[in-house]
Amino acid sequence: MSQPTSTFPRKPVLFCDFDGTITLNDNIVAVMKHFNPPGIEEIIKDIVSVKKSIKQGVGEMFALLPSSLKDEVREYILSTAGIRPGFPELLEWCKLHDVPFYVTSGGIDFFIYPLLAPFGIPDDHIYCNGSDFSGDNIKITWPHDCDEHCDNGGCGMCKTAVIRQFPNDEYYRILIGDSITDFAGAKLVDLVFSRSHLTERCRELGLPHIPFDTFHDIIQHLEQGGRTS
Repeated sequence: MSQPTSTFPRKPVLFCDFDGTITLNDNIVAVMKHFNPPGIEEIIKDIVSVKKSIKQGVGEMFALLPSSLKDEVREYILSTAGIRPGFPELLEWCKLHDVPFYVTSGGIDFFIYPLLAPFGIPDDHIYCNGSDFSGDNIKITWPHDCDEHCDNGGCGMCKTAVIRQFPNDEYYRILIGDSITDFAGAKLVDLVFSRSHLTERCRELGLPHIPFDTFHDIIQHLEQGGRTS
């Protein structure tokens, strides 16, 4: 059996985004476009222009939806999200080579857990935002908020706080992602597997990154020790 992890300078650990990375769609954006509650476009503009933090913006977006839509929203996501090819194989690769795999997502528990249920990822390896349907409208909760070292402000689910739990002198930290919620983490890790806006950001900042389309691409690079050239 080959031992690709021995080519890494330290023990590799993977932190993987969910929306638009594990899934083919950005589920929050898809939900808001589908249900199109009044006021949603202005909130999205404020998030994109950084007038509002991700935490504030996501909280305000879901607050536009009545709690009675919980099952309808979840079923819509389950039927449209799609899983990116190679995801089960990546999990199997990590298991085979004893590489820790963590889902780090700005998404919400009530659709993330059902979508990931078939893949056997332990609950304590899934970091995401929570939800409360006890009121008239959906309320997002933040069990993994920013720590004292985060200078990004208002992450909601703070990916850098999770990454910092794995010291860089012990772990070779690898982030897999695609968008704005991954920007801060990309500056902290040793290597980024990137898509979409994250690839553009990594190029702008000169961060070590490898663009990918499917998880099969990532497995191939991991077999080679994650070399970027």
